[in-house]
Parts: sequence; structure tokens; C-alpha cells
Amino acid sequence: MNSLTAPEIRAASEVEERPAVAHDTPLPPVTEDPRYIGTSAERPSARRLVQGQGQYIDDIELPRMAHVVFWRSPLAHARIGRIATEAAAQAPGVVMVATGADLARVCKPWVATLAHLAGMKSAPQYPLAMDRACWQGEPVVAVVADTREQAEDALQLIEVELEPLPAVVDMETALDPATPLIHPELGDNLCFTRSLNVGQVDEAFARADAVVETVFEFGRHTGVTLEPRAQIADWNSAEGKLTVWHSFQAPHMMQDLYARQFDLPEHAVRVVCKDVGGSFGIKVHAYPDDFATVALSMLCRRPVKFVADRLESFTSDIHARHHRVTARIAATKAGEILAFDMDDLTGIGPYSMFPRTSAIEGNQVVNLVGGPYRHQHYRARLNVVFQNKTPTCQYRGVGHPIACAVTEGLVDQAARAIGMDPLEFRRKNVIPDDAYPTTGASGIKLEVLSHEACLAKIEQLMDYPRLKAEIAELRAQGIHRGIGFATLIELTNPSAAFYGVGGARIASQDGCTMRLDPQGGVAVSVSVGEQGQGNDGIYRQIAADAVGVDLERVRLIMSDTDVTPYGGGTWASRGAGVGGEAVLLAGQALRSNIVKTAAAILKRDAGGLRVRRGAIVDAATGEPVLDFSELGRIAYFRSDTLPADFTPELMVTRHYAQRDYPFIFTNGVQASYVEVDVDTGFVKLLQHWAVEDCGRVLNPKLVDEQIRGAIVQGIGGALFEECLYDEDGLMRNANMADYLVPMAGEMPDIQVAHVQTPTRSSQLGAKGAGEAGTAGAPAAVMNAINDALAPLGAQLWSQPATPEKVLRALGKVA
Repeated sequence: MNSLTAPEIRAASEVEERPAVAHDTPLPPVTEDPRYIGTSAERPSARRLVQGQGQYIDDIELPRMAHVVFWRSPLAHARIGRIATEAAAQAPGVVMVATGADLARVCKPWVATLAHLAGMKSAPQYPLAMDRACWQGEPVVAVVADTREQAEDALQLIEVELEPLPAVVDMETALDPATPLIHPELGDNLCFTRSLNVGQVDEAFARADAVVETVFEFGRHTGVTLEPRAQIADWNSAEGKLTVWHSFQAPHMMQDLYARQFDLPEHAVRVVCKDVGGSFGIKVHAYPDDFATVALSMLCRRPVKFVADRLESFTSDIHARHHRVTARIAATKAGEILAFDMDDLTGIGPYSMFPRTSAIEGNQVVNLVGGPYRHQHYRARLNVVFQNKTPTCQYRGVGHPIACAVTEGLVDQAARAIGMDPLEFRRKNVIPDDAYPTTGASGIKLEVLSHEACLAKIEQLMDYPRLKAEIAELRAQGIHRGIGFATLIELTNPSAAFYGVGGARIASQDGCTMRLDPQGGVAVSVSVGEQGQGNDGIYRQIAADAVGVDLERVRLIMSDTDVTPYGGGTWASRGAGVGGEAVLLAGQALRSNIVKTAAAILKRDAGGLRVRRGAIVDAATGEPVLDFSELGRIAYFRSDTLPADFTPELMVTRHYAQRDYPFIFTNGVQASYVEVDVDTGFVKLLQHWAVEDCGRVLNPKLVDEQIRGAIVQGIGGALFEECLYDEDGLMRNANMADYLVPMAGEMPDIQVAHVQTPTRSSQLGAKGAGEAGTAGAPAAVMNAINDALAPLGAQLWSQPATPEKVLRALGKVA
């Protein structure tokens, strides 16, 4: 993804010929009888879940099912000596005690790199640590027993001799010659490096009237899902069939990985995802204990369940966002941004995470810094270094919160340096709404965005002039409030340029199979799953409108590799734009076939017939002539009455892959209003606003709540969440008492508004909306805090902005 181009991407000229869509133009309907697309229809799973009828992994019980728990390394880096398992193996109910060597007999090691990230490297990794444990929490020994309690009891009987080894803890010194190498065979502790130099950066800085340079710090944090990672592996040795029930985001990806790591044909692997209690990117990676659970099922020849407990989740779930960025901006007195220049150092774990890799986040930061603005000079450097800490990888937003905070922090400081209002400074520099399609300074391809329209809308939404006057009045009274803005872009609807070009077998397409049932209902099978974001709701709406039936007549089937079409799953805000388009195409095809079948039954020309609300109607008069249930009865049970050369095709499959651009970008702007207590350092969130352009809004309530939830998650990183480590590489706050997450009582009211600029890469025109809230919120909050601190001569660019850091910035604590 260094250049964000690929042979699979169509020539830009093919896209540029299409006329632009004005932001305030009413969107044309995509179906003949639109009733549901664009409305806040209830999602089908809502009532079932609130009534306690969801089915999560821990709810599933299989005959002869055993349970696995893992002995995890208590040290960040250690050589593994003798492992005494005899007492554990003889404990009540124990089925098997396994070490790394045992599982290596059935599961191959893996190396997580991508070919298009040139020079990237990582060491081979196994389901259980072999000779060394490389982070606190790495699984070393597995205990399988009849019950979870028996497995936990036996775990206490295991003795492992560990020889402590020097741990690489500080990413600042990871590349120093004196720092020990985690994997000597790799030659250094560098996983990936990238440089980008566009335009004349040094010349731009030399002629600037204002240059601002800042060091931005971002604390490691993790996703705290309501349901922890969980799976059940069931190896049927008689049939040679592996079935895995998984709390996961991309079942076909895992089907492929299980097949390859265990040398199975792909058709012998089935992955089923029932209800998933949140994911946020945490559940889109292949973990060592995933493969270990499958291996144990094969060795034990019985189903094996693994459910991570909350404590082990903190050191086994991936972490993210550990960056130190030194960046600067050049601007003129007239308010023109000339250039950005940044250096990003990010620390990952001892291995790159499989299969999406741990370099994508940093690579995204390089691609996205300065993204909303029309500057032409940009230089960036990235170093991704190994550490003896929990591995990091993609987590909701994937680089966007870092890039947005760096960009918008610099923009605010530059505006302050030249004495210009920060909103006006942004207005002068964003890429104009009539300039698309265009290419950003980093090389990103931008189809159509609406920065100017979003800035105008948020100014009105928040009543910016009134708030500015209020802040000035309160400052005179010793009350310190501030406003922060964050203009943002978010990549969604990715093409094969994200992973496919790098050799990762992660589908960029998704599919939908749709069937008209004999009674006139519609069964919809989709390759994208439901993780709580409402995909099931929008797919039902799209299908109902596309086919022409009542919403209640649509039934969803999702996330089962034996049943659903092949597809990429849910990640990178692609559920609406890619999965939704596949549903629309399948619905249109089924509708066409229904009309053809009706024409054969009625002996009429298909051109004179239309579908309307579960019936065939006369195109001229609108009079019903054939109900779907009668059509289904004849098509399925009385085909003898149809012409001999006609066969009803009432089941269709369609796929969709976005191929016009590497990604379809969305955009938006957020604003935060905060009050800082300069005596305690506490930050009070007063109000938050978001204007989002995610293309066609399919379900306003679902989109708004996605944005609000993402904003809350972004605020968590800005103010509360951080994985704290000691000098030995041990996590100090790996529990819910010490790891702070945002609580409802601390959150502000969040107002959401929209500008709709549909993508022209699809009929539906939908872009993603799931991550923009997380991308912009940390920057807006941080800028608001610094706006409040500015009159006191203080600034704070380290996240999370804890009370201690605020007081330190004010010089009140050392």
C-alpha cells in the first residue's frame, strides 16, 4: 500500500467522466418502490437480543465437549526450560496437557508479512510458544478437561522453568545497537520502514511565515468487547471435517487459514459465527490460541471450547495505537498550508499479527496525515519496531485517530501562530468540494468529498459564534473552556489494494444469495456478518426495497461458510458499501426473474408487468394481477403448467467488489466543547458535534448510533484508556479496576448531522460510517483541551490526557 495503486484499479479517467452530485440535491431512489432504504427501520435482531435470546459462543453446548485453558507466560521475555505436566495430566477430568511441540505436529507455523509492504519482516510463530516466550500473556501450555473448572484447577499444577531474558520495552531504544534482538535471525528489531517525499518540502518550510513543530504521544490501548474472544473447534475424524464456531468478523478468512495451517481442503472446514458481542477489529485477527484450540480438538478427537477470561484478554487480545510522532506544519500569514513533515515511531509486539500484519496501522498514518487539505508538499518517515509486549494490530479506525490527531493538532497550532480562527483556517485549506476526483499529497485517490459543506453545517449546528463569546466571558471569571475541531477522512469500501495485492487471501468482494420462497417470503444469505452494528437491519431494508416486498417478509442468513457466498466479512467499514451493494444486485436480479416468471404464468409480455409490494401488477394501471405466494406455488409445485422452454429461476447469487478506487473515502468534521479544571486537571466533556458524509444514509438511526458509539470509543483513547507497562515489560493495569474505559456518566451529549454525497462506484451510493467517529474524536477533544489551556501558556499533546498530564503541562506537578 506504499503507492496505493494496483493493476486491478481501473484507470482514473473511467471514473472522472461521471458528473458530480451536489450535496444538497435530493438523492434519487435506487429501487422502483422505495419504502425502507433511508428510514430508521428496526433491525431484526433487536427484540431477540434484548429479550436474552441471543446465542453467543459460551451458550453453545456440544456432546462430549471439553474445555481448554492456557498457561500463559508471566514474563515478557524468557527461555522455556523444563515443563512439568505430570501432576496436571493426572488431575480429575483432564483430557490432555499439551506443549508447543505437541501442537507443532499438526499445525504449521506462520509468518505475517505483506508483499506490498516492501522489506517487512517477522519471525515464525506457533500456536504455543516453543523455546522462548516473547510477551507476557503468550500461551505456553494448554490444559484440556471435561469442564472449565477442572481445567483451571489442573492449570495450577503445571510447573514451568523460565530463564528471564532481556526485554525490549522502550520503542525509543528498540533500534539502538545496544538493545538486545528479540529475533536474532532477523538482524534487528525493525519490522517495517517506509519513507515518502512529495514535492519540495524543505523549500516550502523555508518560505513559510509560520512553522510549528510538536511531538505527539499516543498510549497503547485495546478493545474491551462485551463478549471476549471465544471459539469451539469440532474435528470430526470420521468425516475429516472441521467445524469452528467463532466469535469473529471474517469467517471465510479463517476457513482459509485453518485449511492452510492444518493441511486440509477448504471444503473440509466450516466456520460459523452466531451472535457476536462486539468486535471493533479485535476479532478480525488469527490468534495463537485460535489455532491451538483447533489443534487440540484434532488431537483429542472431540469438541474443544475456548473462552478468554477478562484478565487474560488484556494481555492476549491485540493492542493498538502506540505511537510517538514528531511532526511540523508550514503556513503563510495569509492562511495557506504549505507542507506537512512527520516522523512516526510505533511499537508493536514481538511478532507481526497474522494475517493482516502489524504494519498496516503505521502505513495508514503515512497515507492519511494531511489528508483533508490541498497542500502539495509532504514528507513522512515510519519505523515499526518489535517489542516484548502484547502484539498490536488493526483496531477500530486503524491509523486514522493517529493521523487525524497529528494533522488537526498541527492545523490548530498553525492557526494560533498566525492569529487566524481555526475554523476559518480549515475553510481556507480543505480540498474544495468541486475539486473531485483528485489525488492527495500522499497519493491517496479521493473520489468525491464534502469538506466545505461539512464545515458550514457544523458551524451552524454548534452555533460557533455564541460558543466563542461564552468562552471569552467565562475566561474572565476564571473558568477555562475550549473548542476543538477535527476535519477528517476515513477510508471505506476497500478494494483488493488493501490486502489482496500483498498476497493475503482476504476477499475484497462480498456476495448475496437471494431466494423467493413458495409463500412469497425472501431468504437472504449474505457473506458479511453482524457484530452489533446493524448490518442485518440494512440488508433487510435493501432486500425488501430491491425485490418489492414488506420488510417482515425478509429473512437473513449470515456468517456460515457452508451456506453463505464467499466474501470478506466485516472490517474497514465495508458492510454497507460492499455487502449492501451485493444485496441490492441480488435483489434486482431476483425481482427481474420474478417478473419473467409472472409473464410465463400469465402469458403476457414482461414489459407490461411490474412488482409492487409482494405482488405483480399491471404496469399501466397498477392493478394487482398475481400475488407472490401464488407465483411461488405455481413455480415450485406446478411447473407442468409453464411453457416447456421456461424454467423459473427464483434463486440468484450476485457478488460485488469495489474496483474504481483503492478505497472509497468518507469525510466529516467533529467539534468538542470541554472545560478544564486547572486545579485538579480534570477535563469535563460538555458537548460534542459530528457532521458526517457517509454517502447515502441507509438507516439514519443506525448510522447515528454507530457514529456516537465510535466517538465514545475515540474519547476513551483521548482521555482514559492506556495499557501501562513497567520496565520489565509487564502490564501494570491488566484488569477492569485499573484500565479505565469511558462511562455513560462522563460522556457529553453528542449531536450528529449529515451531508450526503453518494459514491458513484456503486448504485447504492453508500460509504462506510463505522470508524469515522473514532477517527475524529481524539483530535477534537485534544484540540479543545489545548484551546482551554492556551491562555495559560500551556499545551498537551499526549494521549490519554490524564489529570496528571494536564497538571504537568500547567507546571503544577513535576
